[in-house]
Amino acid sequence: MYKHFFKRLIDFLLALVGLICVSPILIVVTILLHFANKGAGAFFLQERPGLNGKIFKVIKFKTMTDERDANGELLSNKERLTKVGRIVRAMSLDELPQLINVLKGDMALIGPRPLLTWFLPLYDEEQARRHEVRPGITGWAQVNGRNTITYGNKFKYDVWYVDHLSFKLDLKILYMTVKNVLSSKDIGNGLSNEVDDLGWDKRKNEAIRIFEEQYRNKNK
Repeated sequence: MYKHFFKRLIDFLLALVGLICVSPILIVVTILLHFANKGAGAFFLQERPGLNGKIFKVIKFKTMTDERDANGELLSNKERLTKVGRIVRAMSLDELPQLINVLKGDMALIGPRPLLTWFLPLYDEEQARRHEVRPGITGWAQVNGRNTITYGNKFKYDVWYVDHLSFKLDLKILYMTVKNVLSSKDIGNGLSNEVDDLGWDKRKNEAIRIFEEQYRNKNK
């Protein structure tokens, strides 16, 4: 009953109250990022797979500039990550706009983090089960290593959450999330430190091509 009804109701109510409570923070961060990003804007939208793999646009604070080199290529993430952006990421404030996604029903407060779309063609049947529930702002993998664990472990944590989803578990994850944020645990340097133990990064271009050909039309 919780999984199929009360979880969504609780998510909606808490996201609504949360947006009202953090609105002053959202306004301040928006202003700071607008100037730090050199006019590139404070928000960005990015396609991510959600419940049952359906594509939606996640809303996040933009923590990097759009600066390019002499050849017109984007600089590295490390070079484009601003000082303000690094602080925003370290405090997990870049995730706050996703409360809007929760209100819309694209996401839940707790669930597997929505990853990039090019991951979709690479999942095996077990790994793809992470899409049996709505993706979350935080989740079981995030409180067990966040961006410092391997891809393989991340997916194992996600599927474990799907199999054990409960109100009690969600409360535990929420508590651990707050505790980790306050202690800056597993934050790293503000950039992703995940270990690609599956060799997927080497198959990224192939996966993007397959997604464009097979997944995009199916998931519209």
